[in-house]
Amino acid sequence: MTTANLSYELPPLPEYTLHPLPPLVSWIPDTYLTLALPVIAYWAVSLFFHIIDVYDLFPQYRLHTPAEVLKRNHVSRWEVFRDVIIQQIIQTIFGIALALIDEEATYGREEYNIAWYAQKIRLAQRAIPIVLAAVGLNPSALVTKYSVTQPMLAGALAGGRYPWLTQMFVIAGEQTFVPKFAPWELRMARTLYTLFIPALQFLLGMLVVDTWQYFLHRAMHLNRWLYVTFHSRHHRLYVPYAYGALYNHPFEGFLLDTLGTGFAYLVTGMTVRQSMWFFTCSTIKTVDDHCGYSLPFDPLQLITSNNAGYHDIHHQSWGIKTNFSQPFFTVWDRFCNTMWKGGDVAARYEKSRCYAQQQLDQDNGIETKALSADSVATPSATELDETMIPQPMSARRSTRKKASSISQSSAGNWKGLRDKVNESLHGKGGTILGVERNY
Repeated sequence: MTTANLSYELPPLPEYTLHPLPPLVSWIPDTYLTLALPVIAYWAVSLFFHIIDVYDLFPQYRLHTPAEVLKRNHVSRWEVFRDVIIQQIIQTIFGIALALIDEEATYGREEYNIAWYAQKIRLAQRAIPIVLAAVGLNPSALVTKYSVTQPMLAGALAGGRYPWLTQMFVIAGEQTFVPKFAPWELRMARTLYTLFIPALQFLLGMLVVDTWQYFLHRAMHLNRWLYVTFHSRHHRLYVPYAYGALYNHPFEGFLLDTLGTGFAYLVTGMTVRQSMWFFTCSTIKTVDDHCGYSLPFDPLQLITSNNAGYHDIHHQSWGIKTNFSQPFFTVWDRFCNTMWKGGDVAARYEKSRCYAQQQLDQDNGIETKALSADSVATPSATELDETMIPQPMSARRSTRKKASSISQSSAGNWKGLRDKVNESLHGKGGTILGVERNY
C-alpha cells in the first residue's frame, strides 16, 4: 500500500507495506495468550494471598480473622472455586468470539503513523504566532532574535516554517524536493505514538470499565429483583478472599466483568497486545480488591484509594449500600454521593471479629466468657450480618451437638481446620479447595 501527501507545505507521509504480526510468544497466537494471561494472573495472585493466609505471614494487616471466614460466609470454598471456573470458561468463550471479528494484527505502518502525528505537530505550530501576538509579544522580532543561535526555535516561533529542511521524495514516479520534519517533531511524534496514546487508551479503558461497573453494580443493589436473582450470590462472601473476586452468578459475571472489559477494548481501539495487558491488569486489580488484606507495600493499594479496605466495606451489611465503585477509581462514588460516610469502621470490625470467634468457640464446645459492655459494645442488627446475631441457648446446644457428631465422623479435614483456627485469633486458613461448613 502506498500513500503520498501532494501538499508541499507539509512533509509527505511515507509509503508502507503491511505484514502479519508474529506472535509475542512463538508457540501461541496472541489471541489465545490474551485469553490465557488473565486466568493465569487470577490464580497466581490468588495463590500468593492464599499462601499468606496459610502461613499467617501478615496477621496485623488482615481485615478479617479466619474465624470470620468460617462463621460469616454463606458459601464453601469449593462452591466459590467452581463458580469462578465457570465464569472464566464463559469469558474465554466470549473472548474467542470477539477475536473472530478482530482484524488480523499487522505491522509495517509504524513510521507512517509517526509521520502522521508529526504532521499534526507541524500544523499546530501555526497557532504559535497568533498566541504570541495575543499576549502582546512580537513574533517577527522573536524569530529574528533566535534565527542565528536557535534556528529550530525560530522556525517554531514562525509557525512551523523550516525552509532549510528539505528531502528528496518520489512523487508520481519523479524525484522532487519536499519539506522535511525537524528532528524534535519526529521525537515528539514517536513519543505520542508509542507512549502517550497507548497510555491514554489504557486510562480511557479504565474509566469505561469503572463507569460500566458502577452503574450496573449500583442497579443490582437498588433493584430488589436484580439483587435477589443475581447479585446476592456475590454477597454470600461477607468476608472476601482473593480467589472469590469473580464469585458471581454466571449471568452477572458475564454482564458486569466480561462484557464491561470487552466494551472498553472496543471503544478505546486498543490493539490485541494492548488488550492483553489491560485485561490482565484489570483482573489483578479485581483480585487485589478482594484479597482481605490492607498491605502497606501493595502498589495497587497505594496507587488508588479504591482498594481492599474500601471495597470490603461494601461487603459488610452496614456498608452494602455504599462504595459501589470498582475496580479502579472512586470517581463515581464521589460524584453520586454513594461513598461510605459512617466514620471510622475499626469498632465495627472488632465487634464482628469477637462475635465470630465466640460463636466458633461455642461450636467446638469451648466455654467462652461473655463480652462485657466495657470491652466491646453489643452491636446492633445493622452492624452485623444475620450470621453474627446471637442465637437462643437451645440453638447453641444443638450446634455444639452437631459439631461433636461431625468431629466423630470421617470428616477429619473439617476438624483439623477448626483446630488450626482455635490456636489463635489469627489462625491459619484452609487449602484452596478446602470445603468449609455452610453456616
